[in-house]
Parts: sequence; structure tokens; C-alpha cells
Amino acid sequence: MTTMWDMWKKGFGAWEKVTTQFVEKTLSNPSVIGPAGALLTTVMKTKAASDQAMTRWWSMCGLPNRRDQELTLHKLNQMESRLFDLEEQLHARKAP
Repeated sequence: MTTMWDMWKKGFGAWEKVTTQFVEKTLSNPSVIGPAGALLTTVMKTKAASDQAMTRWWSMCGLPNRRDQELTLHKLNQMESRLFDLEEQLHARKAP
């Protein structure tokens, strides 16, 4: 006896096979790949320009941008490491 689940799995398998064949044929077609690549390039250039504009805007407002925040975090981590090293040296000198 075939259950509803088995019927659904068979239907899904058939749908997946047909869909996979269609997508593979479509995505291997040069008339689709060319414009899709050009669109992706345009989108990435637009995003880069938008990111630069946002960075300039944040800087004009006097607020740190992402790069500034990462640099500050890096400096804090360096200071923490140096402080830890100094504490170890201090404890080493105090130990008998």
C-alpha cells in the first residue's frame, strides 16, 4: 500500500528532475550567462559605490566607519595583550 508520503516523495523527485534539467540547460546557455554576468558586475559596482558613499557620509558626520571600528578593536586587542604580558612579568617578579 502506497502512503501519502511515498506519493509525495515520488512527485517531488519527478519535479526535481525536470526542474534540474531545465535550470542546467538555461544556465549553460550563453545568451543567459552573458547578460546575467553583466548584471552581476553592475550590481557589484553599484554596491561598492554605495559602500564608499556611506563611508564618506559617516565620516562627514564625525562617526567611525567600519574600518575605523576594526582598527580601534585591533588596537584594543594589542593593548590588552601587552597589559596581560606586563601582569605576568609583575607576578613573576613577586614570586619567591
